[in-house]
Amino acid sequence: MEIRKVNRNRLLWASFFTIVTGGVGFAVRGAILVDWGNQFGFTMTELGSITGGGFVGFGVIIILFSLVVDKVGYKPLLVLAFIMHFLSLVVTVATVYVFETMGREAAYWCLYWGTFLFAVGNGICESVVNPLVATLFPKNKTHYLNILHAGWPGGMIVGGLLAIAFHSLVSWEILMSFFLIPVLIYGFIILKEKFPISEARAAGVGFSEMFRQLASPLLISLLILMMLVGYVELGTDSWIQNITGNILENPTKGVLLFIYTSALMFVLRFFAGPIVHRISPLGLLFVCSILGAIGLYILGNSTSGLVMVFAVTIYGIAKTFFWPTMLGVVGERFPRGGAVTMGIVGGVGMLSAGLLGGPGIGYKQDYFASNKIKVESTESYDRYKAEQENGFLFFSPIKGLDGSKVAILRDNGEQLKADIERWESTGKRLSDNANLSNLKNWWDNAQTKVNIDKVPVEQAGFYGAGRALVITALIPLTMALGYLILILYFKKRGGYKQVEI
Repeated sequence: MEIRKVNRNRLLWASFFTIVTGGVGFAVRGAILVDWGNQFGFTMTELGSITGGGFVGFGVIIILFSLVVDKVGYKPLLVLAFIMHFLSLVVTVATVYVFETMGREAAYWCLYWGTFLFAVGNGICESVVNPLVATLFPKNKTHYLNILHAGWPGGMIVGGLLAIAFHSLVSWEILMSFFLIPVLIYGFIILKEKFPISEARAAGVGFSEMFRQLASPLLISLLILMMLVGYVELGTDSWIQNITGNILENPTKGVLLFIYTSALMFVLRFFAGPIVHRISPLGLLFVCSILGAIGLYILGNSTSGLVMVFAVTIYGIAKTFFWPTMLGVVGERFPRGGAVTMGIVGGVGMLSAGLLGGPGIGYKQDYFASNKIKVESTESYDRYKAEQENGFLFFSPIKGLDGSKVAILRDNGEQLKADIERWESTGKRLSDNANLSNLKNWWDNAQTKVNIDKVPVEQAGFYGAGRALVITALIPLTMALGYLILILYFKKRGGYKQVEI
């Protein structure tokens, strides 16, 4: 179907709200990570693996479905994404029941697979809407892809505000359900509208030719850089609320800073076109990489709220253009790759965030925090360490601090007391709940040592969060070097230009 026969604006809005869905769910999940840690006793590494599972599912699905988008068409796949988003909520909200009947490990997998199914819905959307928008606006791909992906910070703003407004009023299950609002909006639009065929399919490009684009050294370089983008942008974003809240010793302030950086991204992504025309997409990516390294380094060393606001401003500006501009470069330089090249590049970024970014940053927090507290007070570490070891890649397994125990220390056991009362109000005995029973037995002993433990445990969390960000700053520095090499490569060939299909 020709572009002029479809409603480009409505399809852009539908695509926009699929991205908003991911942003709302992502922000809400970031705000309730601490609830999962408190309620189910997960360490930072385990929580990172749960969020990472979402990114892994996201990445795998983007790659798999990008292989069939041009064949199946845009509309059927978006209907499937609509269904997956509903299923993900059902599995996620079942976690409390699973925890009470089957235990901690079963709850972990329930959250993991619920997050994974949500990522499946997001991944199908991502595999569709990027090539769809590139098809709808073939002369301004980078600009409109940035507008499309303004939906991500837009969704994170909405999710963050919902978390602030309702976190203390409703259960985390209800809070998580709010992402259904943008799901219903995009579902209503896609069921009514007609969709075009893809740009590559309209030009008669076959699947084998699309796939051959992946052999290009330039595209391989972009794939490597997208791995780093996924790590530093989405991997960091999955932790940033928790980390800044930890550093400021106030979770609400962490959420507010997250909303602030998301607002920066939302506004700035509408101005990508004019910036790109002045300095080229690669020039924009190079500048953002330098700013990203500076922002993360300052953020990791922040000791005051004012310095932290300055640092997150730099970081927020930097991460604004990474993802959509990378997709724009792929769309402009490899139009004959269709949904295949764009989907694989996006999928690699998501896989990196899931397999490396989320777990890696969680591991770094556990590593630095546990080493810090071991030096300050081995006795406190022994009381608050997790039961199980967690490793990352080839790094040594470590025992981080148990999230439930740290939460009990912070509120002096008030939430534990409330959880026990709520459990016993159902007529069940405390001994029937192994997790609560074990925590109560532990707290009966640990509360006599609060004056000894409180300072070293809190300082360890603060230190671990800061060091994790400082180490992460090395990633955008590496990206800057890669973009500089590509800028020099194109300069020798007359400059960066869009390739026409």
